[in-house]
Amino acid sequence: MPVSDLALRPSRPDTAGDDSLRSYRLRRRALRVLLYATAFVTMAIVIIPLTFSVLGGFRDSQQLSADPVGLPSPWVFDNYTTLLKSGSFWRQVWNSTFVALLTTLFVLPAASLSAFVLARYKFRGRELVYGLFTLGLLFPVAVAILPLFIVLRQVGLLSNPLGVALPQAAFGLPLSIVIMRPFFQAIPQSLQDAARIDGCGPLRFYWYVMLPLSRPVLSTIAVISIVGSWNAFLLPLLVLIDPNQHTLPIGVNNISSQFSTDYSVVLAYTTLSMIPALIFYALAERQIIGGLTNGAVKE
Repeated sequence: MPVSDLALRPSRPDTAGDDSLRSYRLRRRALRVLLYATAFVTMAIVIIPLTFSVLGGFRDSQQLSADPVGLPSPWVFDNYTTLLKSGSFWRQVWNSTFVALLTTLFVLPAASLSAFVLARYKFRGRELVYGLFTLGLLFPVAVAILPLFIVLRQVGLLSNPLGVALPQAAFGLPLSIVIMRPFFQAIPQSLQDAARIDGCGPLRFYWYVMLPLSRPVLSTIAVISIVGSWNAFLLPLLVLIDPNQHTLPIGVNNISSQFSTDYSVVLAYTTLSMIPALIFYALAERQIIGGLTNGAVKE
């Protein structure tokens, strides 16, 4: 057959390649639909109870009994205004804020120093010490609540914010170290060598080099510590015996017992107790994003 005739013959379509491309697109589309569905379900799980709580605070007990999921008709503002004028509510806000900040001030230096040593220096038993910290993740506060209560009573820390902040910081150390150690290990060794040549000792290297580069992970640990302390209930309930030292979770429990038949007041109090944490999270999220861009490290 002449060569010209072979050149004029049409080539066979690559059906296998087309089927593979079509299958890939279908899988990608199905994965995208699954992701959107999961995100929608998660958003509904979070938003629906939150919306019910916020709107329930603008209703009275009769409206909630007649139509639990309906809109306020008429809108009742007394539940929120009464709580905002209450001195006990603002006292509990201050107590929660103070304990959360105190816990974070204990966690950040202790966790960062421990993670710095475990990440940057080799010594005998280093991995064993790190393993003990990881085992601390499996030890919940509820298991140690009775020994903690006895110890705190013996040292005189009952009805004292330190009696809550110190145990919370201790139980927050394992997770903080597990998060911070890989970040410290990722910082190039050449940076530490250059600092050592310039006469920078371990503490100066930690303070002037590691901490500025660690803003993202420090912000993350701060958020975890503050939110965990803000939501803590069992430990503050047992330690803070004085009602004037109660935190917001205890206040929600007390208001639920006091107004056991007036659900609108309970929903309003619950909504107000969430607002400071939501505001803090919005501000902290910006700090985390800024720290991720400013703390980038390149080898």
